[in-house]
Amino acid sequence: QVQLVESGGGLVQAGDSLRLSCAASGRTFSSYSMGWFRQAPGKEREFVAAITWGGARTYYADSVKGRFTISRDNAKNMVYLQMSSLKPEDTAVYYCASERVTYRMGSTTVRDYDHWGQGTQVTVSS
Repeated sequence: QVQLVESGGGLVQAGDSLRLSCAASGRTFSSYSMGWFRQAPGKEREFVAAITWGGARTYYADSVKGRFTISRDNAKNMVYLQMSSLKPEDTAVYYCASERVTYRMGSTTVRDYDHWGQGTQVTVSS
């Protein structure tokens, strides 16, 4: 059974940095692209970043490009989201997700991911 467990969320001030981690288990981690999504109250879940199975390619939402960095460590079955220059509009629950299909380039679409973590809250105060 696939499990994804996020950690690292918290309350920070605008301009601060935070690193989210996601620990994966239950299938061959290195065969799947991984993504980070977020959901603010009253809004739909939205794409934040994705990384291909080997880490060669990364993709970002325009709203976080240049501020967030996604990375992975296949030896540890971990994926990370380094967030800097945080803004109040980054406040949301952040979810780690695993692609539905092996060796597919990172998708920005929720339906292309079939396993999700429980989420970690990130709150940015102004």
